[in-house]
Amino acid sequence: MAIIKKLKAIKTTQSHLLGIQELSFSQISNILKQAKTFIAINKSDSKKLDSLRGKTQINLFFEPSTRTQSSFELAGKRLGADVMSMNVVNSSIKKGETLIDTAMTLNAMHPDIIVIRHHDSGAPNLLSQKVNCAVINAGDGTREHPTQALLDALTIINRKGKVEGLKIAICGDILHSRVARSNIYLMNMLGAEVNVVAPSTLMPHSIERLGTKKFTDMKKGLDGCDIVMMLRLQNERMQGSFLPSAREYYEYFGLTPDKLKFAKKDALIMHPGPMNRGVEIDTNLADDINRSVIREQVELGVAVRMACLKIFCKKI
Repeated sequence: MAIIKKLKAIKTTQSHLLGIQELSFSQISNILKQAKTFIAINKSDSKKLDSLRGKTQINLFFEPSTRTQSSFELAGKRLGADVMSMNVVNSSIKKGETLIDTAMTLNAMHPDIIVIRHHDSGAPNLLSQKVNCAVINAGDGTREHPTQALLDALTIINRKGKVEGLKIAICGDILHSRVARSNIYLMNMLGAEVNVVAPSTLMPHSIERLGTKKFTDMKKGLDGCDIVMMLRLQNERMQGSFLPSAREYYEYFGLTPDKLKFAKKDALIMHPGPMNRGVEIDTNLADDINRSVIREQVELGVAVRMACLKIFCKKI
């Protein structure tokens, strides 16, 4: 297989990618700039690079994942890395091994980068203190999901040309969503106006402190928006009754053609996936080739994760 000429890496002083809050504006710009170079490569006949040849990448996912895990695995392989995805179900973690002991075990194997998803907020930060390699956060509890926000930003830039000055509505389960938090941080940094829309039971207290406007009415929250970003209901994180029923949630907070009319005529529809059709979003809207960029988010996710792996690998 032909090897594409090695691309020059964009340097950053940040050792780990733990969250959007830890990144500067210039670092974010560098990641997005590098990701843009991979878009065309991922569409070409020969996708193999040698940027990370000889490097070892370990994917450590403590929560179920389809898009993020497969995206990181594909990204690492396209960069030429040796990629190992740990099966947590069949590992010593199920025997009671702690995250710190797991970190020490993996560190003894001298990996160059570890990609971790964990159900506890702050787990990637703890891991980064115990290993001698770079750590990328692929989602931790309800705290952050930085690469999802970065790919969302790249998708918007790819379609709209910019993020600055756009009006973005993030709708749904704001309370439990790490995607919402990372996007709020990132879109504000890039100069967007951010609305958050949710039922009062799924709206965090004092969310306005993060630089957002909050709404409990979809039509008001979507008014004049350029981007409508729907969220998945995090049922696995809900302890207690947050919603009367899925049908009632769809009636008031699911994205339907009637509600979308309040956004701009060329507003784009986004969703991090997986989608609950008929609950969070109307099926026809999700599949609308003119307005929905949900599949494009998946496509550009590989490019963003390639950029993150290349930039952060062995920056310790």
